[in-house]
Amino acid sequence: MGANAPRGFGHALLRSMTGYGRAAASLGGRAATVEVRSVNHRFLDLVVRLPRGLGGLEERVRGAVQDRIHRGRIEIAVAVEEHGGADRRVKIDRGLVLALRAALEEARDVLESPEPVTLSHVLAVPDVLQVEEPEPDLEGWWDVVREALGQALASVVAMRTREGQALAVDIMARAQRLEGLAALVRQRSPVVVQEAKARLEQRLGELVPQGVDPQRIAQEVAIIADRCDVSEELARVESHLRQLRELVDEPSPAGRKLDFLLQELNREWNTIGSKASDAQIAQWVIEAKAELEKIREQVQNIE
Repeated sequence: MGANAPRGFGHALLRSMTGYGRAAASLGGRAATVEVRSVNHRFLDLVVRLPRGLGGLEERVRGAVQDRIHRGRIEIAVAVEEHGGADRRVKIDRGLVLALRAALEEARDVLESPEPVTLSHVLAVPDVLQVEEPEPDLEGWWDVVREALGQALASVVAMRTREGQALAVDIMARAQRLEGLAALVRQRSPVVVQEAKARLEQRLGELVPQGVDPQRIAQEVAIIADRCDVSEELARVESHLRQLRELVDEPSPAGRKLDFLLQELNREWNTIGSKASDAQIAQWVIEAKAELEKIREQVQNIE
Protein backbone atom coordinates (compact mmCIF):
# COMPACT_ATOMS: atom_id res chain seq x y z
CA MET A 1 0.00 0.00 0.00
CA GLY A 2 3.02 2.26 -0.10
CA ALA A 3 5.38 3.88 2.37
CA ASN A 4 2.55 5.61 4.25
CA ALA A 5 0.65 2.44 5.09
CA PRO A 6 0.31 1.70 8.82
CA ARG A 7 2.85 -0.63 10.38
CA GLY A 8 1.92 -4.28 10.02
CA PHE A 9 -0.38 -3.66 7.05
CA GLY A 10 0.06 -6.07 4.17
CA HIS A 11 -2.18 -6.88 1.24
CA ALA A 12 -5.54 -6.51 2.97
CA LEU A 13 -8.35 -8.66 1.64
CA LEU A 14 -11.29 -6.94 3.30
CA ARG A 15 -14.34 -6.17 1.19
CA SER A 16 -17.01 -3.62 1.87
CA MET A 17 -20.66 -4.51 1.38
CA THR A 18 -21.42 -1.59 -0.96
CA GLY A 19 -21.18 -2.01 -4.70
CA TYR A 20 -22.88 -1.75 -8.08
CA GLY A 21 -22.48 -3.58 -11.36
CA ARG A 22 -24.27 -3.61 -14.70
CA ALA A 23 -23.54 -5.74 -17.74
CA ALA A 24 -25.17 -6.89 -20.96
CA ALA A 25 -24.62 -10.00 -23.07
CA SER A 26 -26.12 -11.49 -26.21
CA LEU A 27 -26.06 -14.98 -27.64
CA GLY A 28 -28.01 -16.74 -30.38
CA GLY A 29 -30.54 -13.94 -30.89
CA ARG A 30 -31.10 -13.52 -27.16
CA ALA A 31 -29.92 -10.54 -25.10
CA ALA A 32 -29.82 -10.02 -21.34
CA THR A 33 -28.99 -7.05 -19.13
CA VAL A 34 -28.24 -7.59 -15.45
CA GLU A 35 -27.98 -4.95 -12.71
CA VAL A 36 -26.60 -5.85 -9.27
CA ARG A 37 -26.80 -3.53 -6.26
CA SER A 38 -25.18 -4.32 -2.93
CA VAL A 39 -25.68 -2.59 0.43
CA ASN A 40 -25.06 -3.39 4.11
CA HIS A 41 -26.86 -6.24 5.83
CA ARG A 42 -26.09 -8.51 8.78
CA PHE A 43 -26.49 -11.59 6.62
CA LEU A 44 -26.73 -12.47 2.92
CA ASP A 45 -30.14 -11.26 1.73
CA LEU A 46 -30.81 -11.88 -1.97
CA VAL A 47 -33.60 -10.23 -3.95
CA VAL A 48 -33.90 -11.58 -7.51
CA ARG A 49 -36.16 -9.99 -10.14
CA LEU A 50 -36.56 -12.03 -13.31
CA PRO A 51 -38.74 -11.47 -16.39
CA ARG A 52 -42.01 -13.31 -16.72
CA GLY A 53 -41.45 -16.89 -17.75
CA LEU A 54 -37.86 -17.09 -16.50
CA GLY A 55 -38.60 -17.71 -12.82
CA GLY A 56 -37.07 -21.14 -13.23
CA LEU A 57 -33.66 -19.48 -13.35
CA GLU A 58 -33.89 -17.94 -9.87
CA GLU A 59 -32.06 -20.71 -8.02
CA ARG A 60 -29.23 -20.63 -10.55
CA VAL A 61 -28.93 -16.85 -10.18
CA ARG A 62 -28.88 -17.19 -6.39
CA GLY A 63 -26.21 -19.87 -6.58
CA ALA A 64 -24.00 -17.74 -8.83
CA VAL A 65 -24.24 -14.82 -6.38
CA GLN A 66 -23.59 -16.97 -3.30
CA ASP A 67 -20.42 -18.32 -4.91
CA ARG A 68 -18.92 -14.81 -4.96
CA ILE A 69 -20.63 -12.76 -2.24
CA HIS A 70 -21.17 -13.85 1.35
CA ARG A 71 -22.78 -10.91 3.15
CA GLY A 72 -24.97 -7.93 2.32
CA ARG A 73 -28.35 -7.18 0.77
CA ILE A 74 -27.98 -7.98 -2.92
CA GLU A 75 -30.63 -6.90 -5.43
CA ILE A 76 -30.41 -8.51 -8.88
CA ALA A 77 -32.59 -7.24 -11.75
CA VAL A 78 -32.59 -9.16 -15.04
CA ALA A 79 -34.06 -7.83 -18.32
CA VAL A 80 -34.13 -9.87 -21.52
CA GLU A 81 -34.93 -9.37 -25.18
CA GLU A 82 -35.30 -11.93 -27.94
CA HIS A 83 -34.47 -10.59 -31.39
CA GLY A 84 -37.08 -11.67 -33.94
CA GLY A 85 -39.55 -12.61 -31.21
CA ALA A 86 -40.68 -16.00 -30.07
CA ASP A 87 -43.06 -18.16 -32.12
CA ARG A 88 -46.51 -17.56 -30.71
CA ARG A 89 -49.71 -19.46 -31.51
CA VAL A 90 -53.17 -17.95 -31.67
CA LYS A 91 -55.91 -20.39 -30.72
CA ILE A 92 -59.65 -20.05 -31.44
CA ASP A 93 -62.17 -21.42 -29.01
CA ARG A 94 -64.40 -23.05 -31.65
CA GLY A 95 -67.11 -24.03 -29.21
CA LEU A 96 -67.34 -20.51 -27.88
CA VAL A 97 -67.43 -19.03 -31.39
CA LEU A 98 -70.32 -21.25 -32.46
CA ALA A 99 -72.22 -20.57 -29.25
CA LEU A 100 -71.71 -16.81 -29.67
CA ARG A 101 -72.95 -16.88 -33.27
CA ALA A 102 -76.05 -18.76 -32.25
CA ALA A 103 -76.70 -16.37 -29.36
CA LEU A 104 -76.16 -13.30 -31.52
CA GLU A 105 -78.46 -14.62 -34.24
CA GLU A 106 -81.11 -15.35 -31.62
CA ALA A 107 -80.71 -11.83 -30.22
CA ARG A 108 -81.12 -10.41 -33.74
CA ASP A 109 -84.31 -12.39 -34.25
CA VAL A 110 -85.71 -11.29 -30.88
CA LEU A 111 -84.98 -7.67 -31.72
CA GLU A 112 -86.20 -8.18 -35.30
CA SER A 113 -83.04 -6.43 -36.45
CA PRO A 114 -81.95 -6.64 -40.09
CA GLU A 115 -78.30 -6.25 -39.07
CA PRO A 116 -76.29 -9.38 -39.88
CA VAL A 117 -74.06 -11.12 -37.39
CA THR A 118 -70.45 -10.25 -38.33
CA LEU A 119 -67.01 -11.44 -37.32
CA SER A 120 -66.37 -8.22 -35.39
CA HIS A 121 -69.35 -9.00 -33.17
CA VAL A 122 -67.86 -12.37 -32.27
CA LEU A 123 -64.29 -11.13 -31.77
CA ALA A 124 -65.48 -8.39 -29.42
CA VAL A 125 -66.18 -11.05 -26.81
CA PRO A 126 -63.16 -11.80 -24.55
CA ASP A 127 -61.39 -15.16 -24.75
CA VAL A 128 -62.53 -15.97 -28.29
CA LEU A 129 -58.91 -15.66 -29.40
CA GLN A 130 -56.20 -16.94 -27.07
CA VAL A 131 -52.48 -16.27 -27.57
CA GLU A 132 -50.32 -19.17 -26.47
CA GLU A 133 -46.77 -18.28 -25.45
CA PRO A 134 -44.20 -20.99 -26.17
CA GLU A 135 -42.40 -22.54 -23.22
CA PRO A 136 -39.18 -20.55 -22.67
CA ASP A 137 -35.90 -22.28 -23.41
CA LEU A 138 -34.44 -21.97 -19.91
CA GLU A 139 -31.11 -23.51 -20.86
CA GLY A 140 -30.68 -21.12 -23.77
CA TRP A 141 -31.67 -18.13 -21.64
CA TRP A 142 -29.40 -19.24 -18.79
CA ASP A 143 -26.37 -19.14 -21.09
CA VAL A 144 -26.85 -15.45 -21.85
CA VAL A 145 -28.10 -14.46 -18.36
CA ARG A 146 -25.13 -16.22 -16.75
CA GLU A 147 -22.70 -14.29 -18.95
CA ALA A 148 -24.22 -10.91 -18.09
CA LEU A 149 -24.58 -11.84 -14.41
CA GLY A 150 -20.94 -12.91 -14.19
CA GLN A 151 -19.74 -9.60 -15.60
CA ALA A 152 -22.02 -7.57 -13.31
CA LEU A 153 -20.90 -9.53 -10.25
CA ALA A 154 -17.25 -9.00 -11.22
CA SER A 155 -17.88 -5.24 -11.21
CA VAL A 156 -19.59 -5.42 -7.82
CA VAL A 157 -16.79 -7.48 -6.29
CA ALA A 158 -14.16 -5.11 -7.71
CA MET A 159 -15.93 -2.09 -6.20
CA ARG A 160 -16.38 -3.85 -2.85
CA THR A 161 -12.69 -4.79 -2.87
CA ARG A 162 -11.55 -1.22 -3.59
CA GLU A 163 -13.68 0.15 -0.78
CA GLY A 164 -12.47 -2.66 1.48
CA GLN A 165 -8.85 -1.64 0.86
CA ALA A 166 -9.65 1.93 1.91
CA LEU A 167 -11.46 0.69 5.03
CA ALA A 168 -8.50 -1.55 5.90
CA VAL A 169 -6.04 1.36 5.71
CA ASP A 170 -8.19 3.40 8.07
CA ILE A 171 -8.74 0.50 10.48
CA MET A 172 -5.05 -0.37 10.67
CA ALA A 173 -4.09 3.26 11.27
CA ARG A 174 -6.49 3.35 14.21
CA ALA A 175 -5.22 -0.01 15.47
CA GLN A 176 -1.71 1.44 15.46
CA ARG A 177 -3.01 4.38 17.49
CA LEU A 178 -4.53 1.93 19.98
CA GLU A 179 -1.18 0.17 20.31
CA GLY A 180 0.43 3.49 21.10
CA LEU A 181 -2.16 4.26 23.76
CA ALA A 182 -1.67 0.82 25.33
CA ALA A 183 2.10 1.45 25.45
CA LEU A 184 1.50 4.78 27.21
CA VAL A 185 -0.73 3.08 29.80
CA ARG A 186 1.91 0.39 30.37
CA GLN A 187 4.56 3.07 30.99
CA ARG A 188 2.30 5.07 33.24
CA SER A 189 1.04 2.19 35.41
CA PRO A 190 4.15 1.86 37.68
CA VAL A 191 4.15 5.64 38.17
CA VAL A 192 0.53 5.46 39.32
CA VAL A 193 1.54 2.98 42.04
CA GLN A 194 4.49 5.14 43.14
CA GLU A 195 2.30 8.23 43.30
CA ALA A 196 -0.28 6.29 45.34
CA LYS A 197 2.48 5.17 47.70
CA ALA A 198 3.69 8.77 48.14
CA ARG A 199 0.15 9.99 48.88
CA LEU A 200 -0.34 7.16 51.39
CA GLU A 201 2.90 7.97 53.22
CA GLN A 202 1.99 11.65 53.32
CA ARG A 203 -1.47 11.01 54.74
CA LEU A 204 -0.17 8.56 57.33
CA GLY A 205 2.59 10.97 58.27
CA GLU A 206 0.01 13.66 58.91
CA LEU A 207 -2.18 11.32 60.96
CA VAL A 208 0.64 9.59 62.86
CA PRO A 209 3.49 12.08 63.40
CA GLN A 210 5.67 9.54 65.25
CA GLY A 211 5.82 7.39 62.13
CA VAL A 212 4.24 4.22 60.75
CA ASP A 213 5.64 0.73 60.49
CA PRO A 214 7.30 0.47 57.04
CA GLN A 215 6.01 -3.09 56.71
CA ARG A 216 2.45 -1.84 57.12
CA ILE A 217 3.06 0.75 54.40
CA ALA A 218 4.50 -1.96 52.14
CA GLN A 219 1.38 -4.08 52.67
CA GLU A 220 -0.95 -1.20 51.82
CA VAL A 221 1.09 -0.34 48.71
CA ALA A 222 0.94 -3.98 47.61
CA ILE A 223 -2.84 -3.88 47.92
CA ILE A 224 -3.00 -0.67 45.88
CA ALA A 225 -0.63 -2.07 43.25
CA ASP A 226 -2.73 -5.21 42.87
CA ARG A 227 -5.92 -3.19 42.61
CA CYS A 228 -4.40 -0.89 39.94
CA ASP A 229 -2.61 -3.63 38.00
CA VAL A 230 -3.80 -3.62 34.37
CA SER A 231 -1.05 -5.78 32.93
CA GLU A 232 -3.44 -8.63 32.11
CA GLU A 233 -5.85 -6.28 30.38
CA LEU A 234 -3.01 -4.72 28.38
CA ALA A 235 -1.78 -8.16 27.36
CA ARG A 236 -5.26 -9.02 26.08
CA VAL A 237 -5.49 -5.69 24.24
CA GLU A 238 -2.22 -6.44 22.47
CA SER A 239 -3.41 -9.97 21.65
CA HIS A 240 -6.71 -8.68 20.25
CA LEU A 241 -4.90 -6.13 18.10
CA ARG A 242 -2.69 -8.88 16.66
CA GLN A 243 -5.84 -10.84 15.85
CA LEU A 244 -7.30 -7.74 14.21
CA ARG A 245 -4.30 -7.52 11.87
CA GLU A 246 -4.67 -11.19 11.00
CA LEU A 247 -8.37 -10.75 10.25
CA VAL A 248 -7.68 -7.81 7.96
CA ASP A 249 -5.41 -10.06 5.89
CA GLU A 250 -7.75 -13.06 6.06
CA PRO A 251 -9.14 -14.15 2.66
CA SER A 252 -12.54 -15.17 4.05
CA PRO A 253 -15.21 -12.62 5.14
CA ALA A 254 -14.15 -11.10 8.47
CA GLY A 255 -16.82 -8.53 9.31
CA ARG A 256 -18.57 -10.50 12.06
CA LYS A 257 -15.29 -11.63 13.62
CA LEU A 258 -14.03 -8.05 13.66
CA ASP A 259 -17.25 -6.89 15.28
CA PHE A 260 -16.86 -9.45 18.07
CA LEU A 261 -13.18 -8.54 18.53
CA LEU A 262 -14.09 -4.86 18.92
CA GLN A 263 -16.54 -5.76 21.69
CA GLU A 264 -13.72 -7.57 23.52
CA LEU A 265 -11.35 -4.64 23.07
CA ASN A 266 -13.95 -2.23 24.38
CA ARG A 267 -14.44 -4.42 27.45
CA GLU A 268 -10.69 -4.46 28.19
CA TRP A 269 -10.35 -0.70 27.89
CA ASN A 270 -13.34 -0.19 30.19
CA THR A 271 -11.66 -2.40 32.79
CA ILE A 272 -8.37 -0.50 32.42
CA GLY A 273 -10.18 2.78 33.03
CA SER A 274 -11.98 1.51 36.13
CA LYS A 275 -8.90 -0.13 37.70
CA ALA A 276 -6.26 2.50 37.01
CA SER A 277 -7.92 5.35 38.96
CA ASP A 278 -5.64 7.87 37.26
CA ALA A 279 -6.67 11.00 35.39
CA GLN A 280 -4.05 10.62 32.65
CA ILE A 281 -4.87 6.96 32.01
CA ALA A 282 -8.57 7.84 32.04
CA GLN A 283 -7.91 10.33 29.24
CA TRP A 284 -6.09 7.69 27.19
CA VAL A 285 -8.97 5.28 27.76
CA ILE A 286 -11.40 7.88 26.39
CA GLU A 287 -9.19 8.30 23.31
CA ALA A 288 -8.97 4.52 22.87
CA LYS A 289 -12.74 4.10 23.07
CA ALA A 290 -13.19 6.88 20.51
CA GLU A 291 -10.87 5.03 18.12
CA LEU A 292 -12.75 1.78 18.74
CA GLU A 293 -16.05 3.45 17.94
CA LYS A 294 -14.66 4.76 14.65
CA ILE A 295 -13.38 1.29 13.78
CA ARG A 296 -16.77 -0.17 14.67
CA GLU A 297 -18.46 2.23 12.26
CA GLN A 298 -16.12 1.06 9.50
CA VAL A 299 -16.62 -2.60 10.35
CA GLN A 300 -20.39 -2.25 9.87
CA ASN A 301 -19.67 -2.02 6.12
CA ILE A 302 -17.29 -4.98 5.93
CA GLU A 303 -18.35 -8.29 4.45
